[in-house]
Amino acid sequence: MARPPAPRFTCQSCGAVHARWAGRCDACGGWNTVVEEAPLAAAGPAARALAGRGRSIALTSLAAAEPEPPRAASGMAELDRVLGGGLVPASAVLVGGDPGIGKSTLLLQAAAAFARGGLGCLYISGEEAAAQVRMRAARLGLTGAPLRLAAETSLRDILTTLDAERPDLVVIDSIQTLWSDIVEAAPGSVAQVRAAAHEIVAFAKRRGTSVILVGHVTKDGQIAGPRVVEHMVDTVLYFEGERGHQFRILRAVKNRFGPADEIGVFEMTGAGLAEVANPSALFLSERGTPAPGSAVFAGIEGTRPVLCEIQALVAPSPLGTPRRTAVGLDGGRLSTILAVLEARCGIPFAGQDVFLNVAGGLRVSEPAADLAVAAALLSAREDVTLPADCVVFGEISLSGALRPVVQTENRLKEAGKLGFTTAIAPAQAKRTGADGIRVREMPDLATFVGSVFGAG
Repeated sequence: MARPPAPRFTCQSCGAVHARWAGRCDACGGWNTVVEEAPLAAAGPAARALAGRGRSIALTSLAAAEPEPPRAASGMAELDRVLGGGLVPASAVLVGGDPGIGKSTLLLQAAAAFARGGLGCLYISGEEAAAQVRMRAARLGLTGAPLRLAAETSLRDILTTLDAERPDLVVIDSIQTLWSDIVEAAPGSVAQVRAAAHEIVAFAKRRGTSVILVGHVTKDGQIAGPRVVEHMVDTVLYFEGERGHQFRILRAVKNRFGPADEIGVFEMTGAGLAEVANPSALFLSERGTPAPGSAVFAGIEGTRPVLCEIQALVAPSPLGTPRRTAVGLDGGRLSTILAVLEARCGIPFAGQDVFLNVAGGLRVSEPAADLAVAAALLSAREDVTLPADCVVFGEISLSGALRPVVQTENRLKEAGKLGFTTAIAPAQAKRTGADGIRVREMPDLATFVGSVFGAG
């Protein structure tokens, strides 16, 4: 008699499998996240007898011509930009974000826009009743859109309905609320999320239906459930933003049909999410009179140049260990820049609290922001105001040298459009198309400090 399979214990945060229950996951460090899941049934004798009898698959060469996939535009330029130019048929898109950030509002607007464009669209909500979704649609002025609505959490009923309706697009809000009766686990668990995502993506590829899934995020900002869900889908989008700011950023972290790291900028209004055609002007609209501790950074998000303001505050610390706080920037990068300023330029920050903020709720991750961060820190420390018509960008190495960055011309062109006349940047061998902007080239950080702030 065959022995029954041993039970499995799976972490609900990271998907790690353990041999026995534990209060703390060894992989991610989460507490009370390990639960028991029913093991997969072992293959029977008939299945083992058929092993090795698969059919031969067709092989093609890399030189085979492949036409560009057709795309359906929603009419929302920012959303189409993030998707790579529009929605590809039979594609699966995963959208994640913090609770209350506006995911449901954005996707309801997007589904209505696609429906007005001629696509057959379904919106299936597992978290809200149909009446609640209709109330939101009335508030957004979307009641006239030919969008069909349902409230359901049973995966089998949803797939049966989709197979009968054959829509062009279906939005499921959210993947954590679905449950399959063939999986012995609670809704939202790793097993249920994995099974539901697999079934829905397989249906999308088989029937040619585009699917947009909503995923919750954990405290660390990652989409809840196993990371294998992100590997199943074609596109992963994160909806970012701070509760206190009206700006929302839709960022593509994975896209099989377009560039990754592309962003779309939206503004939260009383009538829903409004597109922002010129993010740089919006992020700098409330800058006001330049003050010490402020520097304008010319960055690149995907293929789009974006200008934003980096603010710094340096104050004497009453604590034994000074505070280092960064909002919108990696804290480790801030510590590295402070160490380089002290080691290579002789400018200490010991005994001083340092606070750094990227205005507007934008999160900056590219190394080109190093020089702008250093400029804001030095401006705050020395109480010196940088010129109002100056932008700063460049990467700082540990030796104190300034390294050139990519897409310099696009950064300068965007700065010129907004009225900036001066740029401080690393030395470049070739620079064209920067008419109207005077570029001050700096070979290293010490030269920058001496030239701009008059200190060696």
